Amino acid sequence: MSEKPQPHHEDSVPPITTLAGWIADPVEPADFPATQLGWRNDRAARTVGLDTLGNEEWLAHFGRFEPLPGNLPQPLALRYHGHQFRVYNPDIGDGRGFLFAQLRANDGRLLDLGTKGSGQTPYSRAGDGRLTLKGAVRELLATEMLQALGVDTSKTFSIVETGEELWRGDEPSPTRSAVLTRLSHGHIRIGTFQRLLAYDEPEHMRQLVEYCLTQFPGPPPPDEAPDREDPAVRLLHQVVERLADLAASWMVAGFVHGVLNTDNMNVSGESFDYGPWRWLPRWEPGFTAAYFDHGSLYAFGRQPEALGWNCAQLATALRLIAPSQGLIAALERFGPLYGEHLRGRWLWRLGLESRGEEQDSALIAACERQMRESGAQPDAFFHTHRGGRNAKGDLAPVIESYEGTPADHPYWSEATPQSMLIDEVEAIWSSIDERDDWQPLYDKVAALRRMGEAHGNAPVPAGHL
Repeated sequence: MSEKPQPHHEDSVPPITTLAGWIADPVEPADFPATQLGWRNDRAARTVGLDTLGNEEWLAHFGRFEPLPGNLPQPLALRYHGHQFRVYNPDIGDGRGFLFAQLRANDGRLLDLGTKGSGQTPYSRAGDGRLTLKGAVRELLATEMLQALGVDTSKTFSIVETGEELWRGDEPSPTRSAVLTRLSHGHIRIGTFQRLLAYDEPEHMRQLVEYCLTQFPGPPPPDEAPDREDPAVRLLHQVVERLADLAASWMVAGFVHGVLNTDNMNVSGESFDYGPWRWLPRWEPGFTAAYFDHGSLYAFGRQPEALGWNCAQLATALRLIAPSQGLIAALERFGPLYGEHLRGRWLWRLGLESRGEEQDSALIAACERQMRESGAQPDAFFHTHRGGRNAKGDLAPVIESYEGTPADHPYWSEATPQSMLIDEVEAIWSSIDERDDWQPLYDKVAALRRMGEAHGNAPVPAGHL
């Protein structure tokens, strides 16, 4: 390799090892009958110095999980609890994944390489610890589409087909298996803190707060915020801003995550862990992604509420070590921050310059009204009106006062924008499943990355330094 991956910090010890005695269990990866490379993300690999690995080396590390030099000697299955559809569950943790390595990105950020489908752990319960190949392909498509639309998301780093046949009750079986590796900005969940509250471990809670403040640094609370010097209060302010921005970014992308449990919420604010996701076929707040979400708890329009509720569960856990007044003040920022980030991201996707809170809010309302009344698919709507063009009806007088950003990328002249509706996803999967033809998948990823280039630099994720 021309550039060796940098493990972590100055003493070359992965930071997570300082917590490993109580936050994780060492585990062994599954011994798969085959390791066939389906996808490697060289764009993401360049950020951590792993892009020069040959395919055999890649398979050794991300199919058989031989340790990276100078990194974790053994994978770690993380321990956490969580509210699942608002019901507290203490019997969860990494059940089919583990933390494989920690690396420093080119900009100095700590990044984790974590897995999905890498075998059983102490938290697998009745599960086989495996992942379907279709599930891996769906996660790749979700992360690439989200990244192109400016969402702070984990990156699908690697997909390796493993040669096993899996049986699943919610899709045709037997089906092909895979192991996925994701690159993300940490794997500390709200549920990680909830577990420490459940076991009354204040000292470990303080250590975890310090870890998060150090590894995911963010801005200080507002000057007038009570208890702003308390470490746990500082952390909650940062998480509230991150998750308010994440909720806004999903709404502007027209994305429905599907399962917003507290064990699926990363305190770094990064979107991850994709299961029954969907993109909106039309602008419908009640649209629900998960077939098992019978009460539509995590419907599209309820996602901001869900993330705000999850922040409140983090605050409840942090009360073990922090003053309530400061935590409450941090929670009260969620609504205003969500509105601020929604306006900023909406105008970014439309390619318009802000005209202030009142006018920007009126613009969003007019756009939503027109999408509902016309039945326009959201991706098509944003593409059609990029830079303020083609506005008709009630939207026209609202948008005409805005100054547009240049829309000179050829993408904006194309008749059909990129989208990620369920029929497209199924067609891509069918090519792989029926003919072992991966080219439609690779072509779609290339097209999504081109769309991302056309949008230009996305808003910087909030709540970070």
